[in-house]
Amino acid sequence: MMAMDGKGGGRRFEGSLRKFLDVPWPPGGEAGRAQRPPRRIADEAMLAAVAVALGASDVPIVTEAEARLLDAAPDLPVDLINEVRKEIESGSDPLGKAFCELRSAEERRKKGAVYTPPEIVNSMLSWAQTVGQPDRVVDPGAGSARFLVAAGHKFPTATLVAIETDPLAALTARANLATRGMAARAQVRVENFLTSHLEADGRTLFIGNPPYVRHHLIEPQWKTWLKEEADTMGLKASALAGLHVYFFLAIARRAKAGDYGALITAAEWMDVNYGQLVRDLFLDRLGGQSVSVIEPKANPFPETATTAAITTFTVNGKPTSARFARIAKLSALENLSSGRPVRRERLIAEARWSHFTRAPKQAPEGYVELGELCRVHRGQVTGANHIWIAGAHSEGLPDEVLFPTVTKARELINAGPILVSADALRRVIDLPADLSELSTTARVAVNHFLKRAKAMGAENSYVAQHRPVWWSIRLRKPAPILATYMARQAPTFVRNKADARHLNIAHGLYPRETMDDALLTLLVSYLRRSATVQGGRVYAGGLTKFEPREMERIPVPEPAVLREMQR
Repeated sequence: MMAMDGKGGGRRFEGSLRKFLDVPWPPGGEAGRAQRPPRRIADEAMLAAVAVALGASDVPIVTEAEARLLDAAPDLPVDLINEVRKEIESGSDPLGKAFCELRSAEERRKKGAVYTPPEIVNSMLSWAQTVGQPDRVVDPGAGSARFLVAAGHKFPTATLVAIETDPLAALTARANLATRGMAARAQVRVENFLTSHLEADGRTLFIGNPPYVRHHLIEPQWKTWLKEEADTMGLKASALAGLHVYFFLAIARRAKAGDYGALITAAEWMDVNYGQLVRDLFLDRLGGQSVSVIEPKANPFPETATTAAITTFTVNGKPTSARFARIAKLSALENLSSGRPVRRERLIAEARWSHFTRAPKQAPEGYVELGELCRVHRGQVTGANHIWIAGAHSEGLPDEVLFPTVTKARELINAGPILVSADALRRVIDLPADLSELSTTARVAVNHFLKRAKAMGAENSYVAQHRPVWWSIRLRKPAPILATYMARQAPTFVRNKADARHLNIAHGLYPRETMDDALLTLLVSYLRRSATVQGGRVYAGGLTKFEPREMERIPVPEPAVLREMQR
């Protein structure tokens, strides 16, 4: 398709241009141009037309799906194409911006199409330059090729490979690469990276922003693919994993010694159970070098209000240590290798890693971390609170299986410094694994309850199916101190004199060594007046969450200092 020169074109030209501008076309000449409002690309056909006019077809190999888009594309005036070309040459990405405007946030979310700010792109490529020169750069979820265009300038002899499943996005990638003079050494492949074939081609840099799609939107055959691919490496994979986990595995399967990479993804893999696969790959096959967590307020993923993590790796075996950093604003993204070093042994021992991104604070003399005095444990998960919290459905159960339990954070917030009585708390049903331990009378009542619980689906929940015995939730013993851990305020600490149990809406603090009542009360008093939101994870809207290990890092006075404070 040819761009038009503006001297005619009849009704098709006028109609296309008016649709492009979404406003009536003003008179010609300088006066007309002065009246012209800022142009915008009004539909996908227009975007495809701009892409091809900029040389998209010069980048091999245009697929049938892309060709169909081009067939429907209208002709456009030369001055429009020149305008877009100048923006691209100046370093902007007007085509990527137009793509995001044409596709609703909901549409892009389903495919994980979130485009990366230039500050992040530049920081990741700056790190890659410190490692060396690649022969090839591969972006497994290329979008409009922001990473590859930047990589093309930093690595002028490298082959550039964009892999993208969306034909329209692939056209924008081709146009950007062609406009920046990289068509001769670039290729855009419209296919799924998970099953694409990448032949060996020298040293490869894998870089980009893999699509983020939650597990419930991933089709069953791909979940099977994840499990089978992980099995071939002797690793375990979870069906609850988001799509970014699949990309870490796909790279690990393809990469060879000497390859390296940097990926920006959601940060949740650092702490959740399904992220264990990524953590295992980081410590072994991928040769992880650093993790830099970008906080939500820095807006790493526009429109998502989530936390991002930049992960760098060199495929060279098991790292002896890796660096962890936390970034509060994008302007602070300079050196991805400047974080806090953490030894491999600690990374292996810990099931959650995000707390490593927070530099340890120097406690004043006479102070220690809370974890030196107490172990912090989250409360038990029932898997179905409406069944395991006593109610009309559990009438007749004996008191010996009903335990007063904190089931809402508000119960601690309202309690004040001491939970004196459990009278206002609800009861949680906790049956022994071996029901023969119960008396005959109690056993009859429990059997009736279990029939009702089965009818309510109690044994079918995910949690119940992963318990040794589905009916025994195994509440923790009463913790001397209870604490909230997720709120828009600092944690609330409460002395538990009511011997209440707690569900997973609270943490329990268990002294490592015996502490008398007076010392426990002093510790609670100090924590209530001194605890802040610092040290927790801050989510969009100001919600702050403390994982057990994060709470253990709160500085507190040593017991002798606490007692001295009372005098």
